[in-house]
Amino acid sequence: MGFYAERVVPRIVDLACGAKSARPLRRRVCAGLTGEVVEIGAGVAAIEPSDLGWKLAADRVRASRVPVRRAGLDGRSLPFEDATFDTALSTWTLCTIPDPVAALREVRRVLKPGGGLHFIEHGLAPAGDAGVRRWQRRIEPLHKRLFGGCHLTRPTVELLTAADFTVTELDVFYEERAPKPFAADSLGVALSPRPGG
Repeated sequence: MGFYAERVVPRIVDLACGAKSARPLRRRVCAGLTGEVVEIGAGVAAIEPSDLGWKLAADRVRASRVPVRRAGLDGRSLPFEDATFDTALSTWTLCTIPDPVAALREVRRVLKPGGGLHFIEHGLAPAGDAGVRRWQRRIEPLHKRLFGGCHLTRPTVELLTAADFTVTELDVFYEERAPKPFAADSLGVALSPRPGG
């Protein structure tokens, strides 16, 4: 990783994901989290690959009403036993993980059977918005270079189902006051399989 990836991208992500407009969405996706929680992405046990990202989150971590600890660097290999967590959280992270299905399978592994993954992810615009999807595909190569590998065209629900999650709640929408190619969000809950289910 070079200077830009190590020192600039975490600051951009911190500004974007910590923006005032993102706070109501984060509160909404966190509603209903219970028990032991693992969070993939910038942080409960938080998996945060960037040292600077963790440092930038320090004030929010200290202000949290629940204990937060950094427990890993890579969502594709979580340092926990099988069926450790009651729930999981992913907020705007699947776009940058090199192999999102592998990371989701790892989340499923550490979730208890029937445990819920609460998620909000930006990605591919809804099927009815072909024009927005065309713009996403045009912009994505440059966007990935500028924003740490962030993909605009990842299909969130397809990624979840490929990792054997069952999506039980889903809201697909555009964030307010943001250009549509960058603001197509999927917010919901997906459950890990139960034995024999």
